[in-house]
Amino acid sequence: MAGMRGRQTVRDMFLSMAVIGLVVAAIYMFIPHDDKGDPVRAVDYRVELATARRAAPYPVVAPAELAGEWKPTSVTYKRQSGDAWHLGFLDPDGEYVAVEQSTAPPKKYVHDVTQKAVDTGETQRVAGEEWQRWEGPKYSALVRPGDAVTTVVTGTASYERLAEMAAALETGDDG
Repeated sequence: MAGMRGRQTVRDMFLSMAVIGLVVAAIYMFIPHDDKGDPVRAVDYRVELATARRAAPYPVVAPAELAGEWKPTSVTYKRQSGDAWHLGFLDPDGEYVAVEQSTAPPKKYVHDVTQKAVDTGETQRVAGEEWQRWEGPKYSALVRPGDAVTTVVTGTASYERLAEMAAALETGDDG
């Protein structure tokens, strides 16, 4: 009697799983979903930007105006990590561009946020400022070291797109 009850329990479990599987399959089939949609969602970074601008010991930058279809994808401010500000975007070509700032020691910080890029020794003038050009196996970067903060515009995008982002950066103190 006990053996028969055990077999019924196992059989009932498999039947329940089959019914649940059919329900899940039906739900998947009848609920609309877009397989060709863009999986990267834009983020609203205004609150984090305002918070970072109040908390950081340096003028936090963000783009004021960017031409074309730039999509903000990530934002963080980490006070405990050298007051590190990060703002990531996809440019109009779908390439990654990030704005990074920190009070951490510049050489290590730039190496980390650019994923091992190195200083090329070249500079590029963007919006009247000199930026160092860094190149790496994954990311290129424009770097502007300062007394209190290092600003890095980095990513998989071309130097032209990095410069476009660098030229759009403002501290928000102007208005």
